[in-house]
Amino acid sequence: MINFKPITFVIGLSLSKLALFMWLPFLVAFFTGTAGTAEFLASAVLTHAIALLLTRMGYQQSFRLSVRDMFVLTTLVWVIMCMFASLPFLFLSKLSFTDAYFEAMSGITTTGSTVLQGLDKLPPAILLWRSLLQWLGGIGIIILAVAVLPYLNIGGMKLFQMESSDRTEKDSPRISAVARNILGAYIGLTILCCVSYWFSNMSLFDAVNHAMTTLSSGGFSTHDASMGAFSVKAQWVACLFMFLSGLPFMLYVQSIRRREGLIFRDAQVRGFFWVVVIISLLMTSWLWYRNVFALEDSLRIAFFNVVSILTTTGFGLTDFSSWSNMTTILFVFLMLMGACSGSTSGGLKIFRIQIAGALFQKQARQLMHPAGVFPQKYNGRPVNDAIVRSIVAFVLGYFAIIICSAALLGLLNIPPADAISGAMTAVSNVGLGMGQLINSSGNYAAIPDAAKWILATDMMLGRLEILTVAVLLFPSFWKD
Repeated sequence: MINFKPITFVIGLSLSKLALFMWLPFLVAFFTGTAGTAEFLASAVLTHAIALLLTRMGYQQSFRLSVRDMFVLTTLVWVIMCMFASLPFLFLSKLSFTDAYFEAMSGITTTGSTVLQGLDKLPPAILLWRSLLQWLGGIGIIILAVAVLPYLNIGGMKLFQMESSDRTEKDSPRISAVARNILGAYIGLTILCCVSYWFSNMSLFDAVNHAMTTLSSGGFSTHDASMGAFSVKAQWVACLFMFLSGLPFMLYVQSIRRREGLIFRDAQVRGFFWVVVIISLLMTSWLWYRNVFALEDSLRIAFFNVVSILTTTGFGLTDFSSWSNMTTILFVFLMLMGACSGSTSGGLKIFRIQIAGALFQKQARQLMHPAGVFPQKYNGRPVNDAIVRSIVAFVLGYFAIIICSAALLGLLNIPPADAISGAMTAVSNVGLGMGQLINSSGNYAAIPDAAKWILATDMMLGRLEILTVAVLLFPSFWKD
């Protein structure tokens, strides 16, 4: 039986934290004399009131959440947080509920798709709110990947189970201590990114917003031209911090505490690094050889777009789909891949692809030597059958969602390229498309409302690793 009382309490606590952050855009609007003061005040008060009601309803001296409770809680928190996060878009931007919810879901899942147009003319308060949503979603995703998904045995995440890592690395096994350490690293990198942007000739407001959306792998910008509105120096800063956002944040904590280069010994990090370097150099050579850009511009634009897509940040710089068919195919591959587990990025994650490659090699060796025994390890830890089954189930669900969503979008008369790339970019939490309606600008205003609900659901499914939500659809889950 699902214990809804503690679930209600935790949801109330989550909403209370969301309401606190609503006061920041309120203060910006109030002290700058721009639009948004009354709208954010109303949003904050309403969210605080509902949060107080839910915490009162769910409060008890002590409680324990079962595995089934955690599945329900994880999904409900994401759904309900997005409902209340959409209030400023409803009140200030005058969006429909569909558009407001889509924008909020895109922000909290750090997807970066948007229905808003004319960003350069929007009130500063609403631009800051979009960035805050992505920043909050980014830290939420990291904690989810480190503390919750391994416990639920989702998608092979047991390889990164906190308790095992803590015994070997001498970190605190308490979730609260781990969360504080990761939050410290997250805030520190955000501040460093903000200062770097500021020194690259961004205004302070733009630097703060882009620092939050860079570290969260979100991709929301304050300008329609995205990173194309800023200097070459700012674009290189974005490359660096997008790359850093794609690394496991737990390894930052462990490397700092032990004062060792643990992060450089991780198989995921090495794989991620070489994918970025090799594909960026190949794309640089191609763009230069085809005279698309000069050599220096080819290097910058290739690295920027590769890191942006691979980390699922989705910052726009140029329309990469117009370069050539070869580069477009490479970007599709990167869009599906994603960066490291325990980072803010989406996608399949590097470790699953590495394990799949190792399993393929093992199977080939087994065919050549039927009597041989070939133990499977990853980062020095054994990969057992339960982990393999979990990864296979995740990958199957991942592509099944993309196929089904693309088919549903096709039924809504959305062109095939838009339907397929839209489904992929939503599930992978990238935000950019490769069609006419859904393209590299990341704007989804032109698609029907039904399509927005499909893609908003895909964003949540992709961010919560598919299986977290999928298990709720089985009748047996709800039986005692």
